Amino acid sequence: MKQVTFSLPLEALGDATEALLLGDFNNWNPENAPILSVQPDGTLKAEILLEPGKTYEYRFLLNDGRWVNDFAAQSYVYRSELNVENSVITVEEEVLVIAETQVLVADVKKAAKKTPAKTSKPKVVATKTPAKKAVKKEAPVKDDLTKIEGIGPKIAKLLEAESIVSFQDLSKATGKKLKGILEAAGSKFQMHNPASWPKQAKLAAAGSWDDLKKLQDELVAGK
Repeated sequence: MKQVTFSLPLEALGDATEALLLGDFNNWNPENAPILSVQPDGTLKAEILLEPGKTYEYRFLLNDGRWVNDFAAQSYVYRSELNVENSVITVEEEVLVIAETQVLVADVKKAAKKTPAKTSKPKVVATKTPAKKAVKKEAPVKDDLTKIEGIGPKIAKLLEAESIVSFQDLSKATGKKLKGILEAAGSKFQMHNPASWPKQAKLAAAGSWDDLKKLQDELVAGK
């Protein structure tokens, strides 16, 4: 509700001594009408609470029976059914004015500072490690060890069991190792002397067949 002041000049009273404020706001009922009081400046005033945004018709009723309008009314409306003209007031709605808060320069600078952009972490792209190609193990090269003077098929089998399958393998074997293989195979193999086998195998591995033939001719059954 909003407090509204109604006023009437003293000269409007004439011979009357009192004025009542009647209107839509009190259903034009004299019993509910406020009495205008004389102010130090000589005017008559009354204050009442009205609902903002609404329009009301009103008049002043003097105690000598006369009706008078507000000399300073916002507007007037004629009521033909009563052959009267009423004063009109539209109560303004209250507008709250919010004072803008002054922002200090320091605060403005502070507010203007942008939040540092988050640095995005570099995306880690998973790379597939190329699968290692399976390297086929080549089957060990087998040579015909019986070409070595002193080695027959049975001894060749004994050597193969010890992973000596090529001339290269045999050329790297020591006399002690070869002697041990023969002794482990039994007494019938102990009679063989493997001392020249690595030398023969070295010539065979190098493809020096003529030199091998010459060496073998000098040997007696590989001994």
